[in-house]
Amino acid sequence: QVQLVESGGGLVQPGGSLRLSCAASGFTLDYYAIGWFRQAPGKEREGVSCISRLAGSIYYADSVKGRFTSSKDNAKNTVYLQMNSLKPEDTAVYYCAAGVFCSSSNYYTLDDVDYWGQGTQVTVSS
Repeated sequence: QVQLVESGGGLVQPGGSLRLSCAASGFTLDYYAIGWFRQAPGKEREGVSCISRLAGSIYYADSVKGRFTSSKDNAKNTVYLQMNSLKPEDTAVYYCAAGVFCSSSNYYTLDDVDYWGQGTQVTVSS
C-alpha cells in the first residue's frame, strides 16, 4: 500500500523550531520529486520546498528561504523539513507529496502530485 505519513507538527512559540518527517511506504522516495506544501486557514495550498528526484536539488519558496531546510534519508525512505525561526504566519497544515518533477516555473513546488500525505498541523503562537 502506497502511503506518505507526516509527523512532527505541534504548537511552538515564535522564533522556535520544529522538524517534520514524511515517511514513505510502498514506493521508493528517491525515484520521486518530493514537495512540502502548506495550507493556512482561508488560504490556498502553497508550495514550500521541492527536492528533485535522483539529483536531489532542493528549492525553497522565498517566504521560507534561510529558515527551512529539506533533507532526505534514502535508507529510511523519509524526508524531513527542519523549520527554524518560526513566525505566526507559518501556521498551517503541512503536507508532503511525491511527484515526478519540481515545477519548471516555480521550482519550489511540484507540477503534478502522485501521492499526498495526510497533513500535520503546525501552530506558531505565543
